[in-house]
Amino acid sequence: MARLPAGALMQRAAAGLAAAVLDLLGGGYGRRVLLLVGPGDNGGDALWAGARLAARGARVEALLLADRVHEAGLAALRAAGGHAARDLADLHPTPDVVVDGIVGIGGRPGLRPDAVAALEAYAGVPVVAVDVPSGVDVDTGRLDGPHVRADLTVTFGTHKVAHLVDPAARAAGALHLVDLGLDDLGEPAVEALQPADVRALLPRPGDADHKYTRGVVGVRAGSGTYPGAALLAVAGANTGLVGMVRYVPSTGSGQADDKVADSVRSAHPEVVGEGRVQAWVVGPGGGGDAPRMLGEARADGVPVVVDADALRHVDGPLPGCVLTPHAGELAAMLGVDREEVEAAPLEHAREAARRWDCVVLLKGHHTLVAAPDGRVRVTTTGVPWLATAGAGDVLSGLVGALLAGGLEPYDAASVGSWLHGAAATEAAGGGPLTASRVAVQIPQVIRETFAGLG
Repeated sequence: MARLPAGALMQRAAAGLAAAVLDLLGGGYGRRVLLLVGPGDNGGDALWAGARLAARGARVEALLLADRVHEAGLAALRAAGGHAARDLADLHPTPDVVVDGIVGIGGRPGLRPDAVAALEAYAGVPVVAVDVPSGVDVDTGRLDGPHVRADLTVTFGTHKVAHLVDPAARAAGALHLVDLGLDDLGEPAVEALQPADVRALLPRPGDADHKYTRGVVGVRAGSGTYPGAALLAVAGANTGLVGMVRYVPSTGSGQADDKVADSVRSAHPEVVGEGRVQAWVVGPGGGGDAPRMLGEARADGVPVVVDADALRHVDGPLPGCVLTPHAGELAAMLGVDREEVEAAPLEHAREAARRWDCVVLLKGHHTLVAAPDGRVRVTTTGVPWLATAGAGDVLSGLVGALLAGGLEPYDAASVGSWLHGAAATEAAGGGPLTASRVAVQIPQVIRETFAGLG
């Protein structure tokens, strides 16, 4: 699988790890580095990296947490002037950084008491995890018992599920990938789209296209109680990705619904009324009219993005459609507690996609897009400020436009989520934002993506 022999791979990993630690510390000379070393290869990576750091003038100590450690790495650390001990009392109490080499990708969730005690002794010191934060479930992203919460995780070859899927992803901190020259990594358990992937998938009009051939998306959203949802869902759909946007108002609130429709037309004069579409967006702010909205959209036989109020009325398979719940909504659909979904979002998103035979976009810190066949993409764009009212309405409109523009549901959901997160990052500029600002920023992100600037 690798172009390099095993020993050389460890040396490359150690070199990348040492470089990342030096970058974090702003140099090596005089800095104090503590290695927490377990019995596996990532303990060896930590020891070899420690030897390199010691050679750069750092004062490196290793706490050996197992009877068996990587002997060659330990010998290299000692030869470079590093110190190893098995008792916390024999180590300096205030290192500048702790390197977590306790357990690697083969470790079970949770940590032994001695490792927990060592981490508690250095609480508040920045932690760099080797490959993955020790104690997390690498293959599922679950947390079960005590674990490392890293400020930086240095991983090798490729990202792992635990780096991308919550709640373990939150424990990884910032990610730094070291290329080991691996030429066959196999089929990934999950994927994370990169700008080049999005650029290849985004629909682009041809010279012969007109407004109908580019796609028409319809939006059934909003009510007298939630008028803003209609405006935001239409704003997400009306970002230039399709040739036409249609808006069909609720019919449950009389004059109030007419006012909602008037506000949509005032804000988006290019949006037209009911007619043929290639995809529907249904549910945001629909209230009591959501069942009718969903039923009428499904009767057209085109893909439907089902969001918000409409999710409560999903009663069977929806092939070709996209569901866009947050954790609470998905929990209600599956008949479980919200905490169960948040503890294992990957498992529950896949289960929902199988149950309803459609794509499920589970919104969260790292949004998951699951297909019925088990494929999953993770969205890593976005900022915490995106957790704001109406952001999901914009997302559902955007995904609907991509569906109408010709993308398959899995691609439409994952590209839409990526664009939504990237637009939020730009719109926030490091500070607060609102959903309407996200919608306004989407065309600029699309332009930058086409230009290869993402």
